[in-house]
Amino acid sequence: MAEPYDLVVIGGGPGGYTAAAHAARLGLKTACVERRERLGGVCLNEGCIPSKALLDSSGHFAFAKGRFAEHGIRLSGVELDLGRMLARKEEVVRDLTANVRRLLETSRVEILHGTARLAGPQQVEVASAGGVQRLEARHVLLATGSEPAALPHAAFDGAFIVSSTEALCFEAVPRRLGVIGGGYIGLELGSVWLRLGARVTVIEMLPGIVPAMDGQIGRRLLRVLKKQGFEFRLETRVLSAAVDGGEVRVEVESGAGREVLTFDRLLVSVGRRPLTAGLGLEELGVAPDPHTGRIPVDEGWRTAAAHLYAIGDLVAGPMLAHKASAEGAAVARRIAGRFGEVNYDAIPGIVYTAPEAAGVGLTEEEAKARDIPYVTGVVPFTANGRARCAGETEGLVKVIGHARTDRLLGAHFLGPGAAEMVAEAALAIEMAASLEDIARTVHGHPTYAEALMEAAQAARRE
Repeated sequence: MAEPYDLVVIGGGPGGYTAAAHAARLGLKTACVERRERLGGVCLNEGCIPSKALLDSSGHFAFAKGRFAEHGIRLSGVELDLGRMLARKEEVVRDLTANVRRLLETSRVEILHGTARLAGPQQVEVASAGGVQRLEARHVLLATGSEPAALPHAAFDGAFIVSSTEALCFEAVPRRLGVIGGGYIGLELGSVWLRLGARVTVIEMLPGIVPAMDGQIGRRLLRVLKKQGFEFRLETRVLSAAVDGGEVRVEVESGAGREVLTFDRLLVSVGRRPLTAGLGLEELGVAPDPHTGRIPVDEGWRTAAAHLYAIGDLVAGPMLAHKASAEGAAVARRIAGRFGEVNYDAIPGIVYTAPEAAGVGLTEEEAKARDIPYVTGVVPFTANGRARCAGETEGLVKVIGHARTDRLLGAHFLGPGAAEMVAEAALAIEMAASLEDIARTVHGHPTYAEALMEAAQAARRE
């Protein structure tokens, strides 16, 4: 019998391929099983990467069409070539998924394509066109990710009522696009098609958008998106959605009563659910949570079955690619006998709208709920020299610090470069930095990032 693998990873997304590469580099005999033809999981194939490619392309188009003039650049006849834009998106995806394959190959990870299921505590069956292969493994890691959650009264049909996957590939710009859900996926994809000419209406049950973000950031982002042309139907519940004559008719209910909204396409973006079906968990005594579908794990990401681990969207926490990657690396280190953990207080969340919104650590609402004595410092981008030069003055930087210890508890951004600036704040939280540490750290001028320094100074009343 062949020597068993030290680790078999089921799933080739950010969590899975990161875990496999780390494990192999730490000397473990490792295999990675992926059901798709390309590695990279949802993130690279139909999530983070293609959406950001379209956000960048559509942002360039919108800027060229509407804002070049304020910089003294005159253009005429700006036209959209949607086919080329979508082709570029696919080129980006192809190149990055090929890079993941090279990463695993150079790390000496064996890559298998097929559908995997657990055949025993330390056995994995891989079914492919070539038959069924059984792998022996000392440890197995589940990293199968998630899929868009459906609504029973607005079922996906892949053409008119769609998930985020299909919304990345519309062959034409819809004249009227409805979006159910005011979270980051709906706002990002809504931004893409709004910039390209669609009228976008967001339907959200809650009184605000991006509920996981700091409330001040969410409220300001809502105002900015309205100015861009988004229509929001907040505190509105979807009762039904049906295709009629090539249109989607959506019955909604709010404080004003019931009405029917009509769209050319309807994007249902109400969250995601873990992909656990067909893995054979029940036979091993592993029961996903009946409400969330998540797999219970201990502090080391071990499930109820010996030698079986789970990470990423399968377990508790935000469904973010970088969270899954961090967990994958930590699990690989633990299996190799080294130290591995993830500081969940230092995981940033980012919404790639324009302006971008980002945050890490506690929100002000969370600090209040925990009865933590805190101080805040807020600096608007209207006061930032770099933002003024770029003409990108919408937004602010906000820090939250402990009122007695001065420790940084959270940092929140709305504005240009927010997705990059949040990394400094994440490092500060990871290193248990104080507001004074940030306030005294010299930042380049003029830069967007110096607003973080100034917000820390404002919180300290300096």
